[in-house]
Amino acid sequence: MNIQPYIFFESNCAEAMRFYEKALRGKLEMMVTHAEMPDFDAAKFPPGTAERIMHARLVVDGQVLMASDNGSGMPYDGMKGFTVTLTYPDVAEGKRVFDALAEGGQVRMPFGKTFWAEAFGMTVDRFGTPWMVNAGLSDPTSPN
Repeated sequence: MNIQPYIFFESNCAEAMRFYEKALRGKLEMMVTHAEMPDFDAAKFPPGTAERIMHARLVVDGQVLMASDNGSGMPYDGMKGFTVTLTYPDVAEGKRVFDALAEGGQVRMPFGKTFWAEAFGMTVDRFGTPWMVNAGLSDPTSPN
């Protein structure tokens, strides 16, 4: 079984996923707009939906992050109630990723030593996605 985060953006999913592809050194395997769906009928969706991302899939070291733009026509309440957590055995790589995600965002906890890991930090990136980055754990398969 895999647990895969699915993030919803207001209208900047494409920009965010391209940023994550670079920052996380992943591979964007799919990014499809609503207009690219088979039998898309713009009359059945709110105005502006056609250009929004219906589905995106980013693969990073065999792990999957999926996302889309809010296309429901309902107000977008932002991202809340979750954090995407990344764990790296190498502190330098964890720091590189943390710094990339934090650029233009808001650092909630600076990247530094903790009692459970050689380094840990929390940030909300410029797209509103909350991240926690662990690095240098004694057991890299454990989040803490």
